[in-house]
Amino acid sequence: MTTPDKVDLVINGGILVSPDAEYRASIAILDGRIHAIGAPEAMPAANEVLDATGMHILPGAIDVHVHFRDPGYAHKEDFGSGTAAAAFGGVTTVFDMPNTLPTIANAESLAAKHRIASEKACVDYGLYAVLGEESLEHIPSLVEGGIIGFKCYMGNTFGRIPSPSTGAMLELFELVAPTGKRISLHAETNSIMERRESRLRAAGRTEPLAHLASRPAVVAVEAVARAAILAEWTGARIHVLHISSAAELRPLAEAKARGVDITGETCPHYLLLSEKDYEKSGGVVRVNPPVRETPNQQPLWNALMDGTVDMVATDHAPHTREEKTRNDIWTVDCGFPGVETQMPLMLTEVNRGRATIRDYVRWSADNPAKLWGLYPRKGTLTVGSDADIAIVDMKRNWTIDDAKIQSRSKVSPWQGRECTALPIHTLVRGRFVMKNRVLNEQARGTGRSVHAIQRMPTPAPENTDATMAAITRKRG
Repeated sequence: MTTPDKVDLVINGGILVSPDAEYRASIAILDGRIHAIGAPEAMPAANEVLDATGMHILPGAIDVHVHFRDPGYAHKEDFGSGTAAAAFGGVTTVFDMPNTLPTIANAESLAAKHRIASEKACVDYGLYAVLGEESLEHIPSLVEGGIIGFKCYMGNTFGRIPSPSTGAMLELFELVAPTGKRISLHAETNSIMERRESRLRAAGRTEPLAHLASRPAVVAVEAVARAAILAEWTGARIHVLHISSAAELRPLAEAKARGVDITGETCPHYLLLSEKDYEKSGGVVRVNPPVRETPNQQPLWNALMDGTVDMVATDHAPHTREEKTRNDIWTVDCGFPGVETQMPLMLTEVNRGRATIRDYVRWSADNPAKLWGLYPRKGTLTVGSDADIAIVDMKRNWTIDDAKIQSRSKVSPWQGRECTALPIHTLVRGRFVMKNRVLNEQARGTGRSVHAIQRMPTPAPENTDATMAAITRKRG
């Protein structure tokens, strides 16, 4: 291999962070990849040199759970504003959910969404397809059309996508297992929630805390346990989204111990907010699953530390101020923006000693890349990897102001929260998407779908002789 006369960029003076180490080194970038890592004097000549003295250099975060609302709800967010917010948050890859309008349930709707994303995205992305009765016959064409994984709604949320019965889930898992794709689960049992919400409404409960009362932790415990059993039986790979309670950690850990290919994420709002925020923020804090009581927080931190929970995501779910500030909690749209504030919030906790910056890199980049088949192209600062980089000031004191975030949604429970860390530059495949806290407008439309580089392990379906397809096949 010939040595180039010049590379595109050299970054000097920063502290590189991996899950196992922190060390001062320079990085050379060529053609979107990390070309060399080493001493400053060992770096080749460069067209551009960036001084990152005093900064920490992290692999860009991979947020496996965002809702950019495009197509269908662009007044809340679109791929342009959503990926700009990601860039300002040090996030270089996002996985976008399928509860748009139309729902991403067939090859045609998927192709249309790919066109939208490719025209607007500033960062790289993966697209989910819904897994339900409506998409059952389209699973092969959805995989062929380029998805990062499937999303199964076991409980209702924005978009009111029907929850499949357990029988349908089993058949759906049987069909997905041979593809090797991971199934992300909104793991809340719909029948429990619907019944409780109906009774609460009848009793005249419309205050914010009624939402928490409608979705006790048992809805997640039951759903996680049931999904794990189906995954174990079929050999499907599953991912538990937005883990909110201490109680659901047990079925998650037990399934892992049995060898189920199950992963899990939690979000900053479950780690940092509590029932007290319903009084403070009202309906703004409404999200599914709900922000829970304070005793759930430390067990979630512990589960991240011991690996029971694999990663941090955001469930970035933007809405307008009017949609978030209605008086009747049942009419308030669920969710709030988070892709821009996740890294500052989590690194502020690192500064407080709650975890190390190496832990954070494991949760935000290394584990997501490995468990979703993107490693080592993504999620790591190593020679040959994509130059997806967040350059962070770990000593920057600032206050979150919803009015100034990139998302179209200007309302969140993080308003006024003080932080002590901030991404200053974000690069995606070697290109500055955000530099000195200014968006590079030329980066719009440069994001790429990561499905083409996804390499999941060889699938291992189980009980194939008992699948719906096998038992209904005509006998000769």
